[in-house]
Amino acid sequence: MKIYHDVLERKKNELINQVNAHPFLVRCRSGDVTMDELLRFLGQQGLYSRNFTRYLCALMANLPRNEDVLHLSENLFEELGLDESGDTPHHELYRAMLARFGIDLAEQTLTPGTFGLIDSMFQHCKDPNPASGLGALCLGAEALVPDVYTSIVAGFRAHQVPDKEISFFLIHIECDDGHAETIRDIMIDIAEKDEQQLNRMLAAGQALVDARLRFFDDILQQATVYA
Repeated sequence: MKIYHDVLERKKNELINQVNAHPFLVRCRSGDVTMDELLRFLGQQGLYSRNFTRYLCALMANLPRNEDVLHLSENLFEELGLDESGDTPHHELYRAMLARFGIDLAEQTLTPGTFGLIDSMFQHCKDPNPASGLGALCLGAEALVPDVYTSIVAGFRAHQVPDKEISFFLIHIECDDGHAETIRDIMIDIAEKDEQQLNRMLAAGQALVDARLRFFDDILQQATVYA
C-alpha cells in the first residue's frame, strides 16, 4: 500500500508544481495579476465547475464497489448541501460570488481551453475503467485545489478585495484536501488489485493538468485581447 501511496504523492506534487509555475498563477501570487484576468478566471471556472456533480456522478457509476460509491457520495452531498453540516451548497456560494462581481454565466462564452478542460474531465469520468476518472478527478482536479485557490486568493487580496467576497475559495482551500484523500484511498485499493491501473491513473492526472494549463493560457490571452 505504501508504495502506491508514495507514487501517487510524488505525481501529485509534480502536477502541483506544473500548475503553480503557470504565468497566470505566478502573477496572482506576485500581485501583478489584473482584475480583468481574475474576473475572466471566475467566469470560465464557473463554466467548468458547474458540471462538477456530473463529473462525480459519471465516475461513481463506474466504481466497482458500493463502498467506494458511498465514500464519494459524501463529496457529492457536500457539493449539493445535503450533508449534515447544513451549509450552503457550494454551487450557490459560487453563484453568489459571481453576482457580487457582476458576472452572469449565461453571458460567458467558453474559451477553447475551458471547453477542452470540460471535455477531458467528462471523457475520463465516463470511461468504463474507473481508474481514468479517479486519476482525473483526484490528481487532475481535487489535489490541485488548495494551491490553485491559494494563488487566486492572493490575487484578489492584491486588489484589496475583502475575504468575505471570496469566501468560496477560502472554504475549498480547507475542504478539498479531504476530498482528494478519499479518492486517493480508492485509487490505492484498485492499484493493489491490479498494478497496471496505476499508470492509467497517473496518465489521466497528467492529461487534466495539461488541459488546465491550456485553460490558464486562454485566461491570459483573452484578457490581453480585451485590455
